[in-house]
Amino acid sequence: MRKIFLGIVTVIASSSAFADTTIDQLQNLSSQQQFRSLSEDLGSALSYKSLSPGDPLGVTGFDIGVEVTGTSIKNKAILDLVTSGSAPSLLPVPKLHVHKGLGLFDIGGSYSAVPGSNIKLFGAEIRYALLEGTVATPALSLRGSFSQLTGVDQLDFNTKGIDISVSKGFLIAKPYAGIGQVWVNNTPKGVPTLTGEKFTQTKVFAGINLNFGLTNIAFEADRTGDASSYGAKLGFRF
Repeated sequence: MRKIFLGIVTVIASSSAFADTTIDQLQNLSSQQQFRSLSEDLGSALSYKSLSPGDPLGVTGFDIGVEVTGTSIKNKAILDLVTSGSAPSLLPVPKLHVHKGLGLFDIGGSYSAVPGSNIKLFGAEIRYALLEGTVATPALSLRGSFSQLTGVDQLDFNTKGIDISVSKGFLIAKPYAGIGQVWVNNTPKGVPTLTGEKFTQTKVFAGINLNFGLTNIAFEADRTGDASSYGAKLGFRF
């Protein structure tokens, strides 16, 4: 399973090995519609993704891992316009992720710095267990999340999200799935021809968490708006 994880990470990371995704040419956009399309792609790629099942960790539980998510950019030509070089068609977002159990509540946070880019991102979540789950019944949870883009001087970008997810354990495997909404807020800075965009995107996701003692591997597919993302995480869950 570790070889599978490393293979996915290599494929996603290599997609941008020679790409420059430094966003610093926003003035090249000629219309508000182009800015809206850019905002939709950024909402899909940079909104919060947990890569974890919905059952509570418990008061002593931790989930710590490194992950990478690759999002298929729908409007690559527009992303090319606002970057210093040629943007990738698959935007990889590597992250450090930490979750802590607090009984029926879990809290989590993440930080990302995209290689070859000025994209830096931090996120946070709080998750409440509506149903804790048992050997015979699934767990059900409600999550609120937030992400904030930093490092891009021309954009004030953030997302807020809410979703509900269900998960059920089978030996070492715990598949999960969920649905929710993402609120995207993207405001241009220093470009008077453009105005801010605020909109919502529907989010659906499914994944599987595999636990081998302390070692934990997770895979997740996500569709937020019109773009698909695929992610993998390797870490410790206890």
